[in-house]
Amino acid sequence: MAPTDAGFIGYKERRLLSILNKQKLERVLAYLLDENEFLGPHGIRSLSRYHLEHPFVFHVGAQEYKVQYLPAESNTGMFGGNSNWRGPVWMPVNVLIVRALLNLYAFYGDEFKVQCPTGSGRYMTLFDVAQEIARRLSGTFLRDADGRRPFYGGTAKFEDDPHWRDLILFYEYFHGDNGAGLGPATRRAGRLWSPPSWTSSGASTANFFSRPTAGSLRPGSCGNRWAENRREK
Repeated sequence: MAPTDAGFIGYKERRLLSILNKQKLERVLAYLLDENEFLGPHGIRSLSRYHLEHPFVFHVGAQEYKVQYLPAESNTGMFGGNSNWRGPVWMPVNVLIVRALLNLYAFYGDEFKVQCPTGSGRYMTLFDVAQEIARRLSGTFLRDADGRRPFYGGTAKFEDDPHWRDLILFYEYFHGDNGAGLGPATRRAGRLWSPPSWTSSGASTANFFSRPTAGSLRPGSCGNRWAENRREK
């Protein structure tokens, strides 16, 4: 059963079952939406950029080990070698974050706003924050002001060749600072690979915001009519 104290009663008297109350959510989002920490130009990084200059270091005997922000490929053969969860943007993480923000927006409504990016002075609802993250994700694949797609990583063949420049590859993960595609794409070791489903799910999330509005996620809207009918029954 969801808590019934004031901190867990929100828009239209909705109840919230969450490990975060409003104050803790604000603290988490302050880090998540900080461009010097997790918020990158092309989505939420898998590790804070703070750890580029401040790695976590520990010693076992005479051996030193450290966890450092690595925006691209791994610098160690551990955990499969080329796969890296210490900096790059991974679509599954971003999809879950966007979905969570939309759920929380349905509870808090328009009254709850946070700075996005942190320290910018711009305040957004959680719906707007989710939309901003999705915009950054989609920007990975769209042409920028110079006509280049960030996920190509500046590769001239892909950028300029008319046979390649509009071929959208879905990579496993993406550079935490510039959005370049990393890991397997649609071809590896001479065999065709299907686009990684987790990356295509990120593209679907970005496309999601071409349809609903913030109001469609609130009680009484068409988007929530089915759920309300279920509750009435």
